[in-house]
Formats: sequence, structure tokens, C-alpha cells
Amino acid sequence: MMKPENARPRNHVKLIVAGGLLAVLAIGYFVLAGPHASEVSPNAHTAHSDRMSPREPGQSAFATIAEIVALLDADPQTDWTKVDIGALREHLVDMDRLTLGATASATIVDNTASYRITGSGDVLRAIQAMVPAHGRELDSLDGWQVSTETTSDGAVLAVTVEDPSEIERIRALGFFGLMTIGSHHQPHHLAMARGTMSGH
Repeated sequence: MMKPENARPRNHVKLIVAGGLLAVLAIGYFVLAGPHASEVSPNAHTAHSDRMSPREPGQSAFATIAEIVALLDADPQTDWTKVDIGALREHLVDMDRLTLGATASATIVDNTASYRITGSGDVLRAIQAMVPAHGRELDSLDGWQVSTETTSDGAVLAVTVEDPSEIERIRALGFFGLMTIGSHHQPHHLAMARGTMSGH
């Protein structure tokens, strides 16, 4: 039996169509995968490993100490006979006790905000160490007059401002917000660790 005369042309057309589809798929792959799809970077595994490595130290006090240690290591002038990481750690512990354990109540009259901060045990000790020290820092701000006194159960912080509009900011911040004002914390942490500063 003879084959139809048009059998070979049909097969030829099928091959052309299939080849065209493969070409389209190949072009699509390289477009979607980017210009370097066919390249294998020698640093690809390293970059992937870096992205997969944890970066957070897991605890804020640990991270602060790690940052300070890195600065001390990088400074050739560091006097290791004076370095006192223990003092920095104790300060960070007090910061934690004050922030999480103390109770603060506010009284605002005219342009003066007074805060009574109370606690017991280790929290009380942290209050009496940190509030007067931070009060001195706040008192250096322009337009603010700040006084502190220790009490049997904590401390009192009073802030008087010249600009009446500032009292609304202070009301919103509250005692714990006020404790964050100023950029002295980081230099103090470094000074404590260097052994060139005592106290809080």
C-alpha cells in the first residue's frame, strides 16, 4: 500500500512547530531567571549562607555589651587594665529593673510635671541610682529645669518648662519616655565599660 504523498511535509511541519515551542520556552526561562541564569557565582553558596545566618543576638543587654566590646577591641587606645564590663552589665540590669519593675504616678500643675517613682528591693535600688543621674542630664536641656529627690520608697522627679506647649509633650511621654530623652546613654555605657566613669 502506498503512503500518501503529503505525509512527509506534515511531519516536517510538526518538527518545525515543536522546535519553535522549545525555543520560546528557552527564551522565557532566561528572561524570567535573569541575565545570569546560566552562570554559577563562586560566592553564591556564601551569599546564601549569609542570608540564612542569624543576626540578632537574642537579648538587648547582651547586644549592648557585644557592641561595646567590639568598640573596645577596635580601639588601639583601649586600656584593658581599666575595662569593667561588669559595671556596664549592672547598669543594664538596673535599666531593666527600672523600666519593667517601677511604678510612676504623675502630677501636672501649670508648667511643672512631677513624677513619683516607687518600687521595692532591687527595683528601689535601681530607682534611687538612676533617677537622680538622669535628672541631671535632663536639667541640661534648654528651657527645662529638673530636680530630683530620693524617698524611702523611690524618688521624685520634677520638670518645669518655660514653653507652655512643652508640657503636653512631657505629659505624653510620661516618666518612662522622659528617661529616654537625650543621647547620653550610649557614651555613658562606653565610659562605664572603659572604667572611666562610676555610677549611673
